[in-house]
Amino acid sequence: MKVKIEKGFLRGEINAPPSKSMAHRLLICAGLSEGESIIKNVAFSEDILATLDCLKAMGAETVIGEDFVKIKGISPSEITESRIFPARESGSTLRFFIPIALLSECEHKFTGYGRLPERPMEIYERLCEEKGLHFGRSEGKISVKGKLTAGDYTLRGDVSSQFVSGLLFALPLCEGDSRIKLTGKTESRSYIDMTVSAMKKFGVLSEWEDESTLYIKGSQKYLGGDYSVEGDCSNSAFLDAFNYLGSEVTVKGLNESTIQGDRVYKEYFKRLYEGTPVLDVSDCPDLAPILMTLACALNGATLTGTARLKIKESDRGTVMKEELSEFGADIEVKENEIIINSSPLHKSNRLLRGHNDHRVVMSLSVIATLYGGEIEGAEAVRKSYPDFFARLSELGAVVYTDDD
Repeated sequence: MKVKIEKGFLRGEINAPPSKSMAHRLLICAGLSEGESIIKNVAFSEDILATLDCLKAMGAETVIGEDFVKIKGISPSEITESRIFPARESGSTLRFFIPIALLSECEHKFTGYGRLPERPMEIYERLCEEKGLHFGRSEGKISVKGKLTAGDYTLRGDVSSQFVSGLLFALPLCEGDSRIKLTGKTESRSYIDMTVSAMKKFGVLSEWEDESTLYIKGSQKYLGGDYSVEGDCSNSAFLDAFNYLGSEVTVKGLNESTIQGDRVYKEYFKRLYEGTPVLDVSDCPDLAPILMTLACALNGATLTGTARLKIKESDRGTVMKEELSEFGADIEVKENEIIINSSPLHKSNRLLRGHNDHRVVMSLSVIATLYGGEIEGAEAVRKSYPDFFARLSELGAVVYTDDD
């Protein structure tokens, strides 16, 4: 899908979209719970649909409403036959469900498309080898078999927090207590804390024993309940970014006391507006594309902790440099650092590319309101914010799509 956005300003109020990260976690906890749960304020992005697909594959019963899901959970240990878990293109879904699938002794397969088969999985490969479990990769599929058991697990702290969260979901259902020890610097800790928080709502407890060790008591049970997904800082950042380019957009519905790591976007945007800051994105890598965009339009900046951008839906640092350079941006991408130099910008002379990355598309949409622009592959927003362009139109943006 191609989207053309004309130069112009946005004005108005808009509700923050639901948090995709918290929706994943609440839905999974509900799927593991005894009894029925209702999860409200759900946006049915491609990633959330992937999690719902995997819950159904596991055997949970789901009823989908306009913006809610009713779920009757199931214990993974009750699964007595092989299942296929369709993770679509959601890295979160895949990494969350692999330890859950290993609570059953059956062999299960995970499927996916796009860049998902390429996403790093060495952490689980190594853990399965150490614990005597099967982990195989073939023709874009992953197969696992074995019985996850309680015990001590050691993971590097500088890899995706999704591996930690996957173990956190599963280990409380094992007999015996467990510990997850993180070595080195722990990145994206806020996402681990979100998992701990979601589990606590369903009566399952885990806690930090120290800065690098999580303790998980065994033989716990998830208990169903009714919960609402809070507003999403990650996608709200794209909406708030317009305010630093001359627009007047009020984003409503964000939880002021949220533990989402991307809540830092407000502070980072302010620093970009006031100077040429050094910003650490190791705990908020999803903000990198919009931070690069604003830095180009404002005073420049240096982003640190950027190494993991290579393994997202695209190589985000590199592709954002490629696309923003069409507007005249001067960007240096290094191993763990991105330098955005201040330089005059202008209208892009070519069709912009979304690189099958929702956050790239949304970032390019923001700068397009300054100079105009046309983006191909804009359907990537369906991964996290399917009605993004409709919301921009409501705020006064002039947006044309292939469907118009």
